[in-house]
Amino acid sequence: MEPNTSPVSFASLGIGPALLAVLAELGYEEPTPIQRESIPHLLTGRDLLGQAATGTGKTAAFALPLLQRLEIGGDPPSRPAALVLVPTRELAMQVAEAMHRYGRRLGVQVLSVYGGQPFGQQLRALRRGVHVVVATPGRALDHIGRGTLLLDGIRTVVLDEADEMLDMGFAEALESILSATPSARQTVLFSATLPPRIAAIAGRHLREPVRVKIAAEKAAPGEIPRVRQTAYIVPRAHKPAALTRVLDMEDPASAIIFCRTRNEVDELSEALRARGYEAQALHGGLSQEQRDRVMGRFRSGTADLLVATDVAARGLDIEHVSHVINYDVPCAAEVYVHRIGRTGRAGREGAAITLVEPREHYLIRNVERLTGQRIESASLPTVADLRARRLELTRASLREALLAGGAERFRVVVEALSDEFDVMDIAAAAVKLAHDATEGDRQEAAEEIPSVRPPPPASGRPAAPRGGPGSRGRPGAPPGRSRREGPGADGGVARLYVSAGRDAGIRPADLVGAIANEASLSSRDIGAIEIGDSFSVVEVPEGVADNVIEALRATRLKGRKVQVRRDGGAPGDARGGAADGVDAAETRSGKAGARAGAAGKRSGAASARGGEADDAASARGGAASARSGKAGARSGKAGARDGEADDAAGARGSAAGARGGAAGMAPPRRRPRA
Repeated sequence: MEPNTSPVSFASLGIGPALLAVLAELGYEEPTPIQRESIPHLLTGRDLLGQAATGTGKTAAFALPLLQRLEIGGDPPSRPAALVLVPTRELAMQVAEAMHRYGRRLGVQVLSVYGGQPFGQQLRALRRGVHVVVATPGRALDHIGRGTLLLDGIRTVVLDEADEMLDMGFAEALESILSATPSARQTVLFSATLPPRIAAIAGRHLREPVRVKIAAEKAAPGEIPRVRQTAYIVPRAHKPAALTRVLDMEDPASAIIFCRTRNEVDELSEALRARGYEAQALHGGLSQEQRDRVMGRFRSGTADLLVATDVAARGLDIEHVSHVINYDVPCAAEVYVHRIGRTGRAGREGAAITLVEPREHYLIRNVERLTGQRIESASLPTVADLRARRLELTRASLREALLAGGAERFRVVVEALSDEFDVMDIAAAAVKLAHDATEGDRQEAAEEIPSVRPPPPASGRPAAPRGGPGSRGRPGAPPGRSRREGPGADGGVARLYVSAGRDAGIRPADLVGAIANEASLSSRDIGAIEIGDSFSVVEVPEGVADNVIEALRATRLKGRKVQVRRDGGAPGDARGGAADGVDAAETRSGKAGARAGAAGKRSGAASARGGEADDAASARGGAASARSGKAGARSGKAGARDGEADDAAGARGSAAGARGGAAGMAPPRRRPRA
């Protein structure tokens, strides 16, 4: 359904007097396109599948009709009537707060339920009775499993940012929750994109839904983009110095600096404060009180730099951001687009600056494929550039002071010194004092940063987005990689060992969700996952492996801390895998092959020891047998990996491993003495 562009009001959409009064108090005058197209259908109880980006007003689009359809009596409800599922705790708080505001004249009780909040506090609120629960899928499942969130009274279910929830690994959780709600419910699904996975969920759980699509506004032909996009190629070790140099060159009125992990946010904000910047940290580890305090300082201008993770910054609505700085390149091109959308608002110009490590430049190409826009790759400003910029700022400040006047009382100082010094020398000394007072002799001014030449563009024009004319990929395919590409097709793959497996209840979805949530890595960029009894192995792009390790170490999987490190063994090397605790024998289908290979190795080694010391041929035979045993072990491990993905292939791999091991166990053939 295409949006109606004729002028309408909330009253004409069917919104009642109580909600209209609140909307007037909040300054809502005219509904947005997504609200115009959604509200009338939702008021009648229809299911709806809506495609709209963040910031289009979709919270009010589903919240207003949901609130109006509630049956609110004098007594607290024994069961919630509506469930809103969102991907992150920050969005849960934002949606719950919005519904509180909209429904304050109706007496609506709204509860936000998410991880990191005391369980007992949520339990007490549920027992008192609420009309609406806004929850993250994981915590909702916890309450459902405990019997504390009762779904038999649910009349409306809303999935907000459904594509984000799937990217974070919540597909199974969503299926479980939706299947546990009454079949006669109203179901509303909003998503920025509609990939096949979303269509599949809609097909299973929505009944003849109304379809609403609100296209993103495009710039008029010839219009200059409001956001200037620049990428600087910087070695990782020099990123802090590069960031401060960029900040000094750009002199942002206010900026959001995005990092991948909580630890990186804390470390970077502390380093910036140590260098004299007013920087505040924002991430999921902050309490609500701390978060409010940080946002208050940033909105008031007391702090002009906000260092944040993507998850913590979701839903922020700040109009005055002049710069967005990507301290780390996001692995998902969609995340980049979402980040830079926070600058250049309300007709203002903005700047988006990205610090790119040399091996990460393929991520910038992914963004260009998605947006169809070229991101300028530039050399980092030099020390000379920085000094010239600071002198320019000092000159501008002096010019403003001269135009403002009020300097007459200082003439007596100039006149007194003019008998001893030249007037130009006096002026230069005054400028130096002003320059040192405002800019100082900062540490990073003298720090040399290795120059990395930007790579040449692949062509003279931006790469066409995938899925367009001439593309052989599937429609709407994510730009990060094609179906044939792996998670690190452009920059290598790292295998990470995680010290928790089946015995701890770990599932692939748990690893995907943790990595996507904590390291801001799209599920599309997560490769093969192996779940053993006491460990797991996951493949991620080499360029972000260290960030993923740090993120997983800082979080909990199934309520427990885990050890995370790189898998030390090369693929197929039983020795390296065992050294890191990742032995292919942990997987059931390849266990026999691995044992046989190991036995062959031991037998070969024994034969080598049993040979006569002076018999070089015997020693060589023992070594050959040992090598054969090792080959059996490697073959067994390969069978184990194949078995996880394909039982038949695993059986063949195990048989090959067993045969290799048997060959290794055969005693070495001794040559007769000459």
